[in-house]
Amino acid sequence: MVKVIASTIRKGNILEVEGRLYAVLSAESFFPGKGTPTTQIDMRRLSDGVKTTQRYRTTEQLERAYVEDREHSYLYKDGDDYVFMNPENYEQVTVPADVIGDLAVYLQESMICSVSVHEGIAVSIELPQRVTLEVVETEPTVKGQTASSSYKPAILSNGVRAMVPAHIVPGARIVVMTEDGAYVERAKD
Repeated sequence: MVKVIASTIRKGNILEVEGRLYAVLSAESFFPGKGTPTTQIDMRRLSDGVKTTQRYRTTEQLERAYVEDREHSYLYKDGDDYVFMNPENYEQVTVPADVIGDLAVYLQESMICSVSVHEGIAVSIELPQRVTLEVVETEPTVKGQTASSSYKPAILSNGVRAMVPAHIVPGARIVVMTEDGAYVERAKD
């Protein structure tokens, strides 16, 4: 365990609170004009998946658990779990669905992800910030729409709905952010 101040906590960190481990889902610091600066931390208890929100003074000391972050390659889905392989020693790690959460739709075969492991158990995962997907379905462009300001709904090859520029047509490959599914650019491949 390492003692750190609350304002340095980031998404993906593992904290020990009252003897239990929690994965940080988000951390935000508030600096009001008057009063004490605080850090609000949303976290998920690793033992049972219960989510909780705690507020700490920004300078308060918290216990950060030691986790090992390693690059792993995504192999396949096995029931509710996802199997990854360490490319250095070919060891396989199973990541439960609740650890991956909403990001599961962006997993692609052989995708390199950063898996955080605590005492042999996968506790959090970080996908690449951007992925390339194909547009499966989208509405036709309406004549007279200004190209610069109008986005239209589209369904991507992973089933996710996204807003894309008017010039994007079915079959186009686009780059989206894994965090929120936002369109970045047309793929350069």
